[in-house]
Amino acid sequence: MNATAATEKPVDDRIVRESGTDARVAAIVAPVLRTVGFRLVRVKLSSQNGLTLQIMAERDDGTMTVEDCEEVSKAVSPVLDVEDPVSQAYNLEISSPGIDRPLVRKSDFEKARGHDAKVETSVLVANRKRFRGKIAEVGADSVTLERSAPAEGEEPMVRVPFETISDARLLLTDDLIREALREDKKARQEEKKRRRGKTKAEIHAEDAEQDS
Repeated sequence: MNATAATEKPVDDRIVRESGTDARVAAIVAPVLRTVGFRLVRVKLSSQNGLTLQIMAERDDGTMTVEDCEEVSKAVSPVLDVEDPVSQAYNLEISSPGIDRPLVRKSDFEKARGHDAKVETSVLVANRKRFRGKIAEVGADSVTLERSAPAEGEEPMVRVPFETISDARLLLTDDLIREALREDKKARQEEKKRRRGKTKAEIHAEDAEQDS
C-alpha cells in the first residue's frame, strides 16, 4: 500500500448505516460527497410531501451551512439522475445534522460524551432494544450509557455494542443547546479572524463566488 492510499479517508466510515433503498442511495452519494469535501451522515426516504429523499451531510468539522447544502445538491443531483436508485418521483432534500443529530460514527459518540442520547438496537441487549441515557464511556467497539430511568432490577449502566445499533441520536436538552451555541459563537469568531487576514479583494471575490 502506498503512502497516499494509506492516508486517504474512507468513503463511508459510519458504524450505523441504512438498509434497502436508503443503502443503495448512500452507496452512490457517499463517494461523491467525499470528492467535494463533505461526508455522509444519513439517507432517509420518507413519504413526507409525496416522497422525499433526505440526504444529511456535513463537513469533517461538523459544520454545514446553507451554501454547503446548495453545493451538495449540485454535486449529487446529476449522479442520482443517472443511477436512478429510486423508482418513483421524489423531492431531494439536503440538510445538516442539527443539534439533536444522529450519531453514526464512533467520533460522534465520543464528541457527545456526557450528553443524553436515544439508542435503538437490532437485537436484544440486556433484554432491551431501546435505551435512553447519558453517554458515559466510548470504547473501541461499544458505548456505555447511564440509563435515565432504569427499571427495577436493571443495572444503571449498560454497554451497547456498536455492531448492534440500528439508530442513535442526541436528545435535545438545555446543556446540549448551550454547548451548540458556544461552538457556533467560537466558529463565528474564527471566521472573523480568518476574514481579517484576507485583503478586501480576496473577501469580495470569495463573496462573489458564494453568490454565483
